[in-house]
Amino acid sequence: MTRTIFGAAVAAALLSGSLQAQASYKKNIPDSLAKSAKITEEAAAATAQKRVPKGTIQAVELERENKKLIYSFELKVPGRSGVEEVNVDAITGKVVAAEHESPAAEKKEQEKDKAKPPVKKP
Repeated sequence: MTRTIFGAAVAAALLSGSLQAQASYKKNIPDSLAKSAKITEEAAAATAQKRVPKGTIQAVELERENKKLIYSFELKVPGRSGVEEVNVDAITGKVVAAEHESPAAEKKEQEKDKAKPPVKKP
């Protein structure tokens, strides 16, 4: 029994540490959209991480795309150029899209995002 409790405590500590270390990525979560999300960023991040288990989250953006409120995660996989983009529905928590973005496509999207007008906060 003691061994099981100890093992669970160690597992929880390791998981907690990895989540804290992973929390240091670029975030663009406008308050105006966050109020409408039913799924937390943390839960959506766990879903994205399950989709790309070897990936490290580099950035997340909460946005409306095709009339859906989504978390868009960029994950970097060691040894692979570009990023994996995973979109998680902020209402249902389900993955709605996942694709590989080449370095050129990633750069093009970053430039497009820079051209967007900033979201006004209430």
